[in-house]
Amino acid sequence: MISRIDLRGSVSDPRDLLPRAEFDVEAALEKVRPICEDVRHRGVAALVEITERFDGVKLESTKVPEERITAALESLDPKVRAALEESIRRARLVHREQRRTDHTTEVVPGGTVTERWVPVDRVGLYVPGGLAVYPSSVVMNVVPAQEAGVPGIAVSSPPQKAPFNSEWGGGSVHPTILAACALLGVTEVYAVGGAQAVAMFAYGTEECRPVNLVTGPGNIYVAAAKRLLKGRIGIDAEAGPTEIAILADETASPREVAADLISQAEHDPMAASVLVTDSLALADAVEAELETQVANTKHRERVATALGGKQSGIVLVDDVEQGLDVVNAYAAEHLEIQTRDARAVAARVRNAGAVFIGSYAPVSLGDYAAGSNHVLPTGGCACHSSGLSVQSFLRGIHVVDYSREALADVAAHVVNLANAEDLPGHGDAIRARFDWTVPNS
Repeated sequence: MISRIDLRGSVSDPRDLLPRAEFDVEAALEKVRPICEDVRHRGVAALVEITERFDGVKLESTKVPEERITAALESLDPKVRAALEESIRRARLVHREQRRTDHTTEVVPGGTVTERWVPVDRVGLYVPGGLAVYPSSVVMNVVPAQEAGVPGIAVSSPPQKAPFNSEWGGGSVHPTILAACALLGVTEVYAVGGAQAVAMFAYGTEECRPVNLVTGPGNIYVAAAKRLLKGRIGIDAEAGPTEIAILADETASPREVAADLISQAEHDPMAASVLVTDSLALADAVEAELETQVANTKHRERVATALGGKQSGIVLVDDVEQGLDVVNAYAAEHLEIQTRDARAVAARVRNAGAVFIGSYAPVSLGDYAAGSNHVLPTGGCACHSSGLSVQSFLRGIHVVDYSREALADVAAHVVNLANAEDLPGHGDAIRARFDWTVPNS
């Protein structure tokens, strides 16, 4: 069901030897380019046609009426509502602490530089809705944007066919996603998915004003549209298939490790589930557990495809030290540490979207209710990128405030550097402020 890669005794760089999902965003660019151009030029008419072609849903309007959002919350299962409210509460606790404060540095008497943190004016938050429905992604996108102080928030998610919206005849966003929006006070929601949703946010339509930033995970076409339109809009990342890596030794529970590998494999047939271990006995036991647990899980075909794909595997290493090298090279979206002294081992992790320590912090906790954010870098991007946070929605602006005396004190240095770069106009801009020649220039 799941392949093995034996790195014991290897001194090679493990990056090219590790399993990884194929996710060719570049190849998808040419497929999304005409879609984005169509939305750019024809707006809502293009969105209606594209949605009918790809989603099999005929839209009357791309924008979800506010009364449907309200009705979705009123009909929400009370247990699901309670779970979403707790998820929101915990996410707010964590994300509120991330907000940076403005800071002023006095460089010299009369000369200061202030760094102001200003939220973007308007964001488009994408919530997937293909093989699964993700109200949790509404929470993970909206809460940090709200805590950053973003004044304009719009959500878009693919329209669903009946029976999800049978009372509305289909053609609207899944009611649980709408209910999550209602709990968060978001009333601007669009029933648009895929690359066309990113194009709608980037260019605007008759029903949706353009945004400054688009965040949220999606399929390869969403990622390709983000790459194509980056520059016109800001983006968080080009999210690929979800990943879990588990670094475990002989102290780990085979049952728990197998369950955690399955938990991410059920997202998508391209999902990656990787176990890195120095224990052959654990590897054998996990394989046996997978055989049993996969047969009994609801989405067994999807899970089996993901676990059997080239993106998943059990990686054998000599010891935890080599295991750390491997997981740092892999830079997983989610990394669990299930070893002896797990906190100490986790403290040495340098590359991961999020790290989960020990037996009682599975990735599922982070997906819903740890308080952390589950919109995380994939495809090895955790070696240079971070997950979604309040900072994703803020811009730092430097404010320079110098008096005449403070400028005069440094004027000669500015002029000399301008001359060194053969930009005399820069120096002249300094001289123009004084009735005398800048000394030592």
